Amino acid sequence: MRALISVSDKTGIVEFAKKLNSLGIEIVSTGGTYNKLKEAGLPVIGISEVTGFPECLDGRVKTLHPNIHAGLLAMRSNPEHMAQIKELNVDLIDLVIVNLYPFKQTIMKPGVTLAEAIENIDIGGPTMLRAAAKNYQDVSVIIDPADYDKVLEELTNNGKVSVETNFYLAAKVFNHTAYYDSMIANYLRDKAGLPKYPDTISMTFEKVQDMRYGENPHQAAAFYKEVGANEGMLTGIEQLHGKELSFNNINDTHGALELLKEYDEPTIVACKHSNPCGVASGKDIYEAYTKAYSTDPVSIFGGIVCSNRTIDKATAEEMSKIFLEIILAPDFDKDALEVLTQKKNIRLLKLDHLDKKQPETAFDVKKVSGGILVQDIDNKLLDGEVKVVTDRAPTEKEMEDLLFTWKIVKYTKSNGIAIGKDKQSVGVGPGQVNRIWATEQAIDHGTTQLGADAVKGAVLASDAFFPFSDCVEAAAKAGITAIIQPGGSVRDQESIDACNKYGIAMVFTGMRHFRH
Repeated sequence: MRALISVSDKTGIVEFAKKLNSLGIEIVSTGGTYNKLKEAGLPVIGISEVTGFPECLDGRVKTLHPNIHAGLLAMRSNPEHMAQIKELNVDLIDLVIVNLYPFKQTIMKPGVTLAEAIENIDIGGPTMLRAAAKNYQDVSVIIDPADYDKVLEELTNNGKVSVETNFYLAAKVFNHTAYYDSMIANYLRDKAGLPKYPDTISMTFEKVQDMRYGENPHQAAAFYKEVGANEGMLTGIEQLHGKELSFNNINDTHGALELLKEYDEPTIVACKHSNPCGVASGKDIYEAYTKAYSTDPVSIFGGIVCSNRTIDKATAEEMSKIFLEIILAPDFDKDALEVLTQKKNIRLLKLDHLDKKQPETAFDVKKVSGGILVQDIDNKLLDGEVKVVTDRAPTEKEMEDLLFTWKIVKYTKSNGIAIGKDKQSVGVGPGQVNRIWATEQAIDHGTTQLGADAVKGAVLASDAFFPFSDCVEAAAKAGITAIIQPGGSVRDQESIDACNKYGIAMVFTGMRHFRH
């Protein structure tokens, strides 16, 4: 038997090769792998001895030769194949142990050039892998050091690797080469300025972990990360305390984190089922938390809390008074950790670079029956200046609250309405099937939790235009003094007239933020 070994990941390769040698398997190798095995005292045949042709072009051509690929692709059960192999004096290759040039690691290096990336596109490696995998009935192909022991066990006990194991290994190969090629294609697409939405699309993700279950216990699930930098992203979190994150934990934290990134001042965002239930900014994170908590002390229970400042002891003591699923922050003071880690079930997550938003090249993907919907990330808050459309313009204080609340409604499920005042959410109406219900829910929430005076003098944000003036009528009745909305309805004038009637200032953003 003969094995061909050429690996960039040399984890365990010397030990594996020694065991192959002890089983009487001849070893052929290339480049750095050849040198490493030779240094370990193993008898190794250089690739050029097999091909009869020197490695050339700075190593670009080593294994692209009929003596290699005929040895891989010949079907042992086909008499014609075997006759040709004998006539051509080609030696069969029974095992292929190959992993590819480190393209991903190369493109993730700071300052990497296109030329460097190109040189780390493997050509011979994928070709050998695919050839060996195609002929899995006769050839064992290994890309993952985790499979070394399984192959050795079968070789030791049975003298060969079973077809079932070879098929399993071959399937891993085609999955891996598809991932490798997709990564290269996406990198070059961006560099070449090809359309972001081509006729066909491949996306590359790497598994972070298997989940205990998905949204519900009967659904299997896993968590994957995009290939590339994960600074400031949910995939870059460091868990300091608590049990494993669930599918719903991750999904809900995503909603809270993306909203938090809209704010520069010390801010707390509390979310429940991906909807904000308490948002506030303050002079420090303690004030921000107490304001956010007071907004909705019912919904925050068992919720997700994200902070854009380090959690100190005083804030931790307030947080520890209720059950929270998750607290995410850029850091935790030592004293704060001592307080919070007394609670066994709370998950404490640390994430640096909280201000870093997703890149413009990123996709938002939604699965639908039979396919996917793909769109740009909603990275914009406003598209230019807001337009005052009423007789009265907002005061400076109202405009400050309008922009604060506009950020909240951007991350509220549609139809969404948010009410805010003094850099604090007062009421949120998410996910209603009509806008007046969302408005009434937000008003009712504010008056129930904080009292009627909290809604008076507050501002209201709507994620899409008002189709009727009924939302303005409800806002006026509650004492709301300013409104921000996209505009664009054929009946805009009805809402404008209603605002003028009640002295409400209204501005149009010219852009909506649907969130389904």
